[in-house]
Amino acid sequence: MCTLFSCTKVVAMVLNKSSINCLPEYPAPPDGQLSEDMLRDFREQGCLLLTGFVSERDCARLKSRAHELIEKFDPRSVKSVFSAMEQTQLGDRYFEESGGKIRFFFEKDAFDDNGQLRQSKEDSLNKIGHAMHDLDPVFDAFSRTAKLAAAVDSLGYSDPVILQSMYILKPPRIGGEVYCHQDSTFLYTEPETCTGFWFALEDATVDNGCMHFIPGAHTGPLKELHQRGSDGKMGFTTLDHTPWPAGATRPAEAKAGTLVIFDGRAPHMSGPNLSANSRHAYTLHVIDRSSHYPADNWLQRGPDLPLRGFD
Repeated sequence: MCTLFSCTKVVAMVLNKSSINCLPEYPAPPDGQLSEDMLRDFREQGCLLLTGFVSERDCARLKSRAHELIEKFDPRSVKSVFSAMEQTQLGDRYFEESGGKIRFFFEKDAFDDNGQLRQSKEDSLNKIGHAMHDLDPVFDAFSRTAKLAAAVDSLGYSDPVILQSMYILKPPRIGGEVYCHQDSTFLYTEPETCTGFWFALEDATVDNGCMHFIPGAHTGPLKELHQRGSDGKMGFTTLDHTPWPAGATRPAEAKAGTLVIFDGRAPHMSGPNLSANSRHAYTLHVIDRSSHYPADNWLQRGPDLPLRGFD
């Protein structure tokens, strides 16, 4: 397991690239279409930052809608905790059946010894997931702009569909650390077609737990698969035992409105948020409908909510 403090060096081939001192960053193209330079950097580094992809007004609108959803949520109805470090969600049906729902997940340190929230409801949640893009009109509109569709099209998809969405709150003081991982571990397709689209709705900094990537390491193997076993229980299967290269992570600090695009094999993590500022973000994951989506992946949907593209 790799954290910000244990990842300290990258493989020689990647270290020799002069471009790894910072992650590739460009002003967002007005129409969303990625340039050849952007695509080259994305293919080489595994991630790409596009500043100003969405407006401050659009960020505020999505934050406002998330606040409305949280206000309607009664924390006494469910106390499902999501922790990437401790995998507390394993075996949690509320989580495992959320692929076609809008559900709420708390930080592991949200509750005191008496089961009461230590902070406000909004400052206690880890995230909301995983189908806002299909079930809520405000999130739907944000997720299906012509600009984002053009960016997705630039990556060579033949029939892109949005698999999941997450509103991540990273609340002040208790926002949890996320270990170094690859998203294709959890959203596996054959062939692999998963790409993440992460929108900073507030400034993401090292202090409040911004993402970090290992540039170029997406060209390596997939390390793990998160699968449902024959007994119905979720677990991890190790595919490659090689540890993540140490000292390799680079911070993806991002101003509000920035879009971070990253390959499904791109190793990434984030530190804890020990600051007084939240770090709200919204993430979409796109796969190609032409690829095979295994039945033992954790995220599944019923026939009543088929996957949709950008129309």
